[in-house]
Amino acid sequence: MSDHTPAPPAAWPLVALFTAGYTAPYLLPTVVGRLDAYLPLSPAQAGLIGSVLLLGSAAAGFALASRIPRHGPRPLARLGLLLAVLGYGTAAATTVLPLVVAGAVVGGFGSGTATAVAASGIAAQRDPHRTSSLGLLSVSATAGALYLTLPRLGGGHWLPFAAIALIATACWPATGRLGAPAAGDTAAGDRAVRGWTVRGRTVRGRVAADRGVRVRGRLPYPRAGMVLAGALMLWSLAQNALWGVSGRIGAQQAGLSEVTLGIVFAAALGAGLLGVTAASALGARLGRAVPVGAGTAAIAGCVVLASHAHGLGTFAAGEVLWNAFYPVVLSYAIGLAAALDPRGRWAVLVGSASSLGVACGPVAGSLLAEGFGFPGMGLALGGLLLVVAGPMAAVALHVGGRPLTPGSVRRRGGVAAAVLAAGAGTPAGSVPRVGAPELEVVELAGLPARPLRLAPLRVLLLAPTAARRTRELARRRAGAGSR
Repeated sequence: MSDHTPAPPAAWPLVALFTAGYTAPYLLPTVVGRLDAYLPLSPAQAGLIGSVLLLGSAAAGFALASRIPRHGPRPLARLGLLLAVLGYGTAAATTVLPLVVAGAVVGGFGSGTATAVAASGIAAQRDPHRTSSLGLLSVSATAGALYLTLPRLGGGHWLPFAAIALIATACWPATGRLGAPAAGDTAAGDRAVRGWTVRGRTVRGRVAADRGVRVRGRLPYPRAGMVLAGALMLWSLAQNALWGVSGRIGAQQAGLSEVTLGIVFAAALGAGLLGVTAASALGARLGRAVPVGAGTAAIAGCVVLASHAHGLGTFAAGEVLWNAFYPVVLSYAIGLAAALDPRGRWAVLVGSASSLGVACGPVAGSLLAEGFGFPGMGLALGGLLLVVAGPMAAVALHVGGRPLTPGSVRRRGGVAAAVLAAGAGTPAGSVPRVGAPELEVVELAGLPARPLRLAPLRVLLLAPTAARRTRELARRRAGAGSR
């Protein structure tokens, strides 16, 4: 039987959406700094607006985690980009604080929607780590170019918001290459999510091994996913706590101008490009545990170095090294979340937990800096990173490979291979014991819904003479058997 499983979505529209969704967090230092400088706000209040923006992004991810398959990526991506343009455009066009805050919230929700769609699509790729690396390369290059350009365009709080809105507008054509909900899938969306659809039929219930399997829509690897989500939330909080006050460290403690700060940040994001390129070339040669664990420990040292800087050299070294390691670890963390569930649900949920940590980062950084100074803040954040490095590496060791994808199902024999793929708690690629009259409850990989095609039924009708001869022969055999 030929397999008509569609190929995963193209990578470049997902990279474009990833860039549109992540531009706002990457520009957070200049957003917070300009809000503080050009609006009647204290540093803590400006950081709070940045946190509100990122909370909107996290809320979008949590709200859409299970709805992307039902509604389709294309309409949700377009909705997200539209909200980003309207929200950030409103925040750029006014100096009225309530409207700035409202625009930041709406724009953040749009960014989070675009990020959720991108994360779900990246999880369906045959190589999610490579696609996430391309996304990080794109957003790092975009943010680096903006850090070099914005200081030369003048003052005002509106420039970063306008730049993010323009990026969202530029990514709109990419949504045309994303999928829409299939005919009939909208009405049956809940059924397709709760009870997996296999070859056009939703299979439920415990049945014999030769008749089917019981399929449940529960998330695989629940404990590993929760540990990864919690650890990555704290990991992102520490990253963005420093990132949100990096501009203040450079200006107040290291004595740098805004132009010099822009050059340092652009160089740091350029180092991030090199780091992601190296991670993409390295691939899975070292697994995921070593890059995630050792990379997080290295980031902790860079955070302490940058927070203790009192001059250009130390500050630039800390920021450049930190931004070289940060996207590397993030790309492996995104790939790890995608490995937990090829349907992308853990990728979206873990990404939303990360956005929640990112949202709390600016406020946490401002509070720690005001209470303990920049050096004390760096020590606290470095210690937190060392604490979460162990659980993240442990999840990477526990998961090992990744569950079956539609492509791997095709290579390994269709539905039978999907049935043999272990469910939650069984390492991906392992095969449970077969031979019992019934199969245990398992999780199927995300198989596309296809109609069940049966061969036409052929019926042979006998001629009257042939029918009489057949009946006569049957009677003779019956009589011979009775004698």
